[in-house]
Amino acid sequence: MSTILKKDFFDRNPVEVCQNILGKHLVKRTDKGEVAKKITEVEAYDGASDKACHAGREPTERTKVMFGPPGYWYIYLIYGMYDMLNVVTGPGNHPSAVLIRGVEGMEGPGILTRDLNIRRREFKNKKITPKTGLWIEDRGVKVEEGDISTHKRIGVDYAREWADKEWRFKIEL
Repeated sequence: MSTILKKDFFDRNPVEVCQNILGKHLVKRTDKGEVAKKITEVEAYDGASDKACHAGREPTERTKVMFGPPGYWYIYLIYGMYDMLNVVTGPGNHPSAVLIRGVEGMEGPGILTRDLNIRRREFKNKKITPKTGLWIEDRGVKVEEGDISTHKRIGVDYAREWADKEWRFKIEL
């Protein structure tokens, strides 16, 4: 039995969402049916004070979705070639997000968006629901606290003390 994750799941601190989203399934509707992959690696970004978070500045056209309600996709382009898939989290309208870094069989956020054909033009700023064609489900995979390893976030050395936060979470399944 699977359960589609709804807004209230994401309406929490991004570190808490990270720890609870591991083992859930990223699901995409395609012409050939649904593709579902277990989420194995994520990173938290928490609001304006987090120097590594895009919400650390005033909202821009790209980042305004982060300043709205949780349960939306925040997708941006990095290095001019990779779409980065993020879940907008809460609580409330607190600008925070969780970057999906890896799913089963696909390590690296650019690789998973490329291989699953997840594109900004199709999903950015859209609700995380089956209606939009990209959502997250709980399919009953149990992840124990001891199964989760924590690490420093990747590529945020510029963020000073925020670069040392161990807000990257990973499981081996």
